[in-house]
Amino acid sequence: MPSPLLPSLLLGLSLAGAPAPAPAPPAEAERLVATFLGDTPLLRDLQSLTDEIGGRATGSPANLRSVDWALARFREAGIPARKESFTMPALWLERSARATVKGPGLLFSPRVAAMPFSTGTPPAGVSAPLRDVGPGSEKDFQALGAKAQGAFLLVETRLLTNIEDLFREYGEAADIEKRAFAAGARGVVYMGSRPGNQLYRHNVSVGERNTRPMLVMERDGALRALRLLRGGAALTLTTVLDIQSGPAYESQNVIGELRGTTRPEEVVVLGAHLDSWDLGTGALDNGANVALLIDVARQMHRLGLKPARTLRFALWNGEEQGMYGSWGYTKTHAAELDRHTVAASFDIGCGRITGFFTGGRPGLPALVDQALAPVKGLGPFTQVDEPIVGTDNFDFMLHGVPNLVANQEPALYGPNYHARSDELDKCDPLQLRLNAATVAALAWGFAQMDTALPRQSRAEVEALIGATDLRQQMKEDVYEDWVQGRRGRQP
Repeated sequence: MPSPLLPSLLLGLSLAGAPAPAPAPPAEAERLVATFLGDTPLLRDLQSLTDEIGGRATGSPANLRSVDWALARFREAGIPARKESFTMPALWLERSARATVKGPGLLFSPRVAAMPFSTGTPPAGVSAPLRDVGPGSEKDFQALGAKAQGAFLLVETRLLTNIEDLFREYGEAADIEKRAFAAGARGVVYMGSRPGNQLYRHNVSVGERNTRPMLVMERDGALRALRLLRGGAALTLTTVLDIQSGPAYESQNVIGELRGTTRPEEVVVLGAHLDSWDLGTGALDNGANVALLIDVARQMHRLGLKPARTLRFALWNGEEQGMYGSWGYTKTHAAELDRHTVAASFDIGCGRITGFFTGGRPGLPALVDQALAPVKGLGPFTQVDEPIVGTDNFDFMLHGVPNLVANQEPALYGPNYHARSDELDKCDPLQLRLNAATVAALAWGFAQMDTALPRQSRAEVEALIGATDLRQQMKEDVYEDWVQGRRGRQP
């Protein structure tokens, strides 16, 4: 049962060191927050999703099972829920991937993983010279010159140890691939950047428009190949990639809903993505937050809490391949977006929630502070009023809807991101419960508060893009979709 000490503990912590006593939170918020230290199904749900269903790449059989699993979890908890369809632009799944490196008197087969949207190969594979392009800078490509033409280019990477390295890696990859494509490379092979030879998946920067084999090679194998190349050996890489690909198809989000009582037409969206890459079982990215949102909805219903505004718990699909599920939602619900008061995204694993990115909306941080007052003792919480790209807040931002992204301590997130090692044991169970208390307070606060920020016009979103680094964060094709009116608020 819920600990009776938790409300007092949280209130006591929230008052410690404060200049003046904070007002007591509403009784409903106290009861809701307290329940997450009790025996809720949160952790059992996470184990079921990861161990029983496993990695959930959109379009895969496991992903289809996860949709039915999530729908059943909501309904078993008494939460009205539904599937909502949207269109994925292309199917991409890896069946198998292998590679062989040959040279004078040598032969070895390092483990490899296909990058999402890599092309497949014939059953006999594709062979090409393997060239050393160093870290892949402009200078490196100039030094390699015409030898890049028709070759597999091996990119040297730094060991990734934290989430900052992850953001750097993403930014560098887009530039490296642009140079490789312009140089006429046959394909790109990234040295694995993860400790312990973990394999992982990153999307090819041009997505489904890619026309080349693209790989990640286990770190030790790639280091061996680099030493040989730098010692003067001539090497050939043969790769065999069995890829299931296809045209546009229909996928589904899962939406659980607690209908508002006094302002049901006003909507608060809380989202986490149900899909994951398939080398591991997607515990950190993003099963933990899927299970968390289901449990927040479950406990609100169990306690008989009645929100003023409608709360929608959205489990998105297609996030890993381009945030297509949340984009699809904004199309389906376009006529309602004026009445969406906030859309929050939870997508950085199990680390402690330290605050929220508030999207460059100066009035929003104070509202987040207000909503989090009942769990102030789990802080400190610091709001960062900057727009960020990379998860399911994005299309709400382009539509002018106030949006939040939970900022979390990285814990084990970076090195295990999209990797074979993204498994249940990487998630701290107690911290996940405390995060659930934080999310529950945020959801309840925004459902009940009288204040709401207005939706921005397209001109205001344009001004936000111009005044921040949002343009630099957006990929070229995504920005072009915005400019042409295909994505975001219409011109």
